[in-house]
Amino acid sequence: MTGADIFDELFVLELANNHLGSVERGLKIIAAYAQVVRFNNVRAAIKIQIRDVDNFIHKDFRVRSDIRYIKKTLSTQMSVDDYAKLINAIRQASCISMATPFDERSVDLCCELGIQILKIASSDLNDWMLIEKIAKAKKPVIVSTGGSSLKDIDDLVRFFDNRHIPLAINHCVSLYPSEDNELEMNQIDFLRDRYPDHVIGFSTHEYHDWTDSMLIAYAKGARTFERHIDIDDDSIKVSPYCSLPDQIDSWFKAYKKAKAMCGASGTQRRLPHPREIEYLDMLLRGVYAKQDLPKGHILTDDDVYLAIPLQKGQISCRELMRGEVLLRPLRQDESIMIDDIDSPYSSIPSLKAAIYARGLDDGNTDELRPKVVSSGQGSAFLLKHEMERKKGEA
Repeated sequence: MTGADIFDELFVLELANNHLGSVERGLKIIAAYAQVVRFNNVRAAIKIQIRDVDNFIHKDFRVRSDIRYIKKTLSTQMSVDDYAKLINAIRQASCISMATPFDERSVDLCCELGIQILKIASSDLNDWMLIEKIAKAKKPVIVSTGGSSLKDIDDLVRFFDNRHIPLAINHCVSLYPSEDNELEMNQIDFLRDRYPDHVIGFSTHEYHDWTDSMLIAYAKGARTFERHIDIDDDSIKVSPYCSLPDQIDSWFKAYKKAKAMCGASGTQRRLPHPREIEYLDMLLRGVYAKQDLPKGHILTDDDVYLAIPLQKGQISCRELMRGEVLLRPLRQDESIMIDDIDSPYSSIPSLKAAIYARGLDDGNTDELRPKVVSSGQGSAFLLKHEMERKKGEA
């Protein structure tokens, strides 16, 4: 899978806090989530963070333990061999390898390690030295848009479009953790409308619930989803914005529920379910003779009335076109069957079969009923849409 397709219905699981700089802990997290991914049969990328720490932090500030970000970066420093072990474990877990490089040397390392997708963090959305380096890697890119201006996003999208590099755009609120009323999920609609040729995603850090935001995000059209992940270790406190394996399991299940509830693509008319067509057919009014009518009579509105129930083989309000010629005499209140009229519909076997397959069976139509020919979509479905087409032509 290459290009933009790699983003569609992709879950990104980010190892939180660089798994405290411990390779062993990182491998445990990968193993735990690989099982959840496999059990739920979803496509997932496991993402690490890469920094060239020796050059990322200015030498004069490396001793400043009072600056939280610097202290955290130094304490979670890893070697190239450490990163290689993690990427190998991700591949063996049948997950997609992904990384957020925070500097130019780290982009080179991503290429050396064969990492499949690169991430641009919200903080780097206008770091053009880094962005240009990432573009030279020619790998699919996901960008988070937390806290960024519209101009910054427009410039970035145009930059990657001009270079024909697949780009997915994540709505993100860079608050760790995020409250429910801070999620701003209508931004998914905004991003979809503004960048219709790109997959729009949702990167989230809320901590109260693992279901509601997924249902909303999927329904709004987000198709890639990201969360921080961790494991519960008695000696290590899990950050509140991180998800545990059972919570990610709930998240995956919410996605499947959202997908089932939303149904077919919102870009085209759905195909009605055969049971739905069957139910609606039962509510159709059938065509009945208002008075005795002779053979050869040409039907008009004054000759018929509509009433339920519709019987098998009987024409309905959908098929009545006026001007049909009777092939046999009819009694008052008798149902008018498809075989009673000279009609273009009766000359098409599959449509005629569909008329006999629907409605109430009064026990008297078995001998007249033709064999039902499967249309592949259901005879009732075929009948309805062919009738609409015929009426349009008329």
